[in-house]
Amino acid sequence: MIKENYTISEKDITIVGGSENFSSNLKVVSNENNITIFDINITGEKAEIPAPITIKWKIPAHNVKGVWKPTTDFAKRIQADWELDHMESRISIDAPIINLFGHDDSNRLTFACSNAINKLELNARYREEDDYFYCFINLFTETNYEVKDFNIQLRIDTRNVHFSETLKDVSKWWESFDNLQPTSVPESALVPLYSTWYNFHQNLDEDKLEEECKLAYDLGYKAIIVDDGWQTKDDNRGYDYTGDWEPDRLDKTKEFVAKIHKIGMKVGFWYSVPFCGHKSKAYKRFKGKFLTENHRWAPVFDPRYPDVRAYLINIYKSALIEWDLDGFKLDFIDDFKHYPETKEKTPEMDYHSINEAVDRLLTDVITTLKAIKADVFIEFRQKYVGPAMRKYGNMFRAFDCPGDATMNRIRIADIKMLAGNTAVHSDMITWHKEETVEVAALQLVNTLFGVPQISILLKEAPQSHLRMIKFYTNYWNENKVLFTEGKFTPFNPLLNYPQKQIINADKMILGIYDNYVSEINEQVENLDILNAKLSETIILKSKFDLGEFTATIFNCEGEVVKTTVFKLNKGISSLEAPACGLIQLTKKI
Repeated sequence: MIKENYTISEKDITIVGGSENFSSNLKVVSNENNITIFDINITGEKAEIPAPITIKWKIPAHNVKGVWKPTTDFAKRIQADWELDHMESRISIDAPIINLFGHDDSNRLTFACSNAINKLELNARYREEDDYFYCFINLFTETNYEVKDFNIQLRIDTRNVHFSETLKDVSKWWESFDNLQPTSVPESALVPLYSTWYNFHQNLDEDKLEEECKLAYDLGYKAIIVDDGWQTKDDNRGYDYTGDWEPDRLDKTKEFVAKIHKIGMKVGFWYSVPFCGHKSKAYKRFKGKFLTENHRWAPVFDPRYPDVRAYLINIYKSALIEWDLDGFKLDFIDDFKHYPETKEKTPEMDYHSINEAVDRLLTDVITTLKAIKADVFIEFRQKYVGPAMRKYGNMFRAFDCPGDATMNRIRIADIKMLAGNTAVHSDMITWHKEETVEVAALQLVNTLFGVPQISILLKEAPQSHLRMIKFYTNYWNENKVLFTEGKFTPFNPLLNYPQKQIINADKMILGIYDNYVSEINEQVENLDILNAKLSETIILKSKFDLGEFTATIFNCEGEVVKTTVFKLNKGISSLEAPACGLIQLTKKI
């Protein structure tokens, strides 16, 4: 029998560190259904630069299989205290949350912090000497300015529910704070998207792009992000010319955007927000106003200067107005951080904190752009997909994983559990043009629980690939409401989520990504099964006798290969479907 989850109370939590100037006070503000919220006030007799403070507690390691953090990818195993680095959370990297999950996917412990802007260090480390998990949050590890009063809330959830439910509930909790209110999500953030990055990189060609957009639109893609290269003819994969953002390669920008609009697609442009290349005019103008000039890509703007923020905001505002853009991919936000050579505050700066200056910059960006075009879309990518980033971005994309279907699947799930109604996109999928259609389909079917993005040269793709793309993109569009609004559950994080499901009142979609007994624990009348693997046998274990269904079986190119009657009884049953094919089950009346 599995032990009940451990309950955390005030007496279990210790606050250590700091200086004699500061006192701390911890109190319970809510304690209901094994969810406890603690309010922590740290108050100084006078303002001073605080020494680091640690909030810590421990729990026995009962039924813990792994540790979930927002961007751990494959690294969800238990790690001992002697091998595990701290997780860093701040406005533009990760999110202040950790979950311990059980061997049955149950939540054993989820803890989260309300402070999603300042830098925190978090961990849950296994100690072999006593078989406990030691949990902590470190405050003020980066603070180099005076503080007098500081307040955070700590939320600890020990309910015995599916781990994903606790993560989704933390996301809702973050939304309750005034400084973490998400921005609205326009329709343009919720459409399959064509990206230029993996297929063109910086070698963009206007005529080829227009042709590709026509093909993409016919396949179900309603938006394009024109990635790096539109602003420069330099194709060295570097950032020497960033900062000015004057269209060099796509120099007839307004006319180009108008052509794409005529096709029927929305248009967004890529910008590397922090970078100001040595060969740009902006570099000379803002010399001395960088967080660092030793970054491997380019000098990094210092957003604590109001004229730096005004300059960046005006770049996006001008592009939106002059070129009639619909959105932006604002990239490399996580490079706004403290570097060894970063200056302390000067009289020209209006912020001490880099993180708070980033918050001001991005707040002013989204406010300015939405005042001009209310449905503008803003894309961010991992690792800057935390609760603060939902204030300024309305679509989050899985971090770059070209050709890696499994990683794309994992990253989509990890983002989706914390993203609320913010659109969650796949990384742009790509594959070799001579790949078999079934293996190419793996890239696409692994993205369907997010919004698909594609980045292949469609003109050079075989007809079989185009049929596959059209079939599954149209399938996503037909089931868009379910994919974007349904109840989402991924299973077995340590097995890389071999099964995902999403359900609403009308239908369930089950994605099966490995040779695995897939459980059906819901009463459903319409069930779609994605055989998102190369083997052709699906094994199901149903909790209920669900009766007879009409089964329509498609291959990955959308051809119906079989229609039959299938009885989904309680217990084990099996079905055959082509590699990366689709089974649609409709209850017989």
